Order: sequence, then structure tokens, then C-alpha cells
Amino acid sequence: MATYTIYHNPRCSKSRQTLALLEEHGVSPHVVEYLKTPLNQSELMLLQQKLDLPITAMLRTKEKEFSEAGLDKPGVADDIILKAVAEHPILLERPIVTCDDKAVIGRPPENVLALV
Repeated sequence: MATYTIYHNPRCSKSRQTLALLEEHGVSPHVVEYLKTPLNQSELMLLQQKLDLPITAMLRTKEKEFSEAGLDKPGVADDIILKAVAEHPILLERPIVTCDDKAVIGRPPENVLALV
């Protein structure tokens, strides 16, 4: 049986829509409110591997912490990005849904249907 997890921010409409869409399709994911329970660098690296996307695809580039951490400069190393996201979880794009060894970003929410 597949195991689903949603990295969720209940204040975000896309995150709420994604959770509702999963539930409409009979999926009751484990909900991780990542702002309350931030991921460490190892967990973020594993999440990035499941997404199979560049680390930069996981970033919310419009947050002030993005430029404050120097992530707006070209060629920032992945380990620096992971450290910044671990320290400032607001930088993590939301929502991200995992199913076993795969993951998708729920923007738009319908992206998660590829996992269901």
C-alpha cells in the first residue's frame, strides 16, 4: 500500500486545495506542517531526489529570506541552499506531496494526481 505525505502550510490556499484534492481521491496523507516541524538538510535532500528536479525548483524565490540568504546570486551551491531552507522553512515551495519514492509540487494542485 502506498504511503503519502504532504508538506503542508494550512495558511496557503494551494496547499489546502491540494490536500482536499487528495482526500477527494481517497488518499489520507500524513500531514507535515513544515513551518512548525522544519525538515533538516538530509530530509530536504531526500525530498529533492524524490522530486527529481533541481534544488532551485523547491524554492519560493519571492520570500525576503531568499535574497537575505544570498540565494538570488548565480551559482549558489546546493548545500548552501539546503542549509538556508533548513534554517528558513518558509523558503520551501508548497505543497509538496510524496508517495513512496516519488514526489510532486502541488502547483497547480492537479499535479498530485500523477501520484494517485
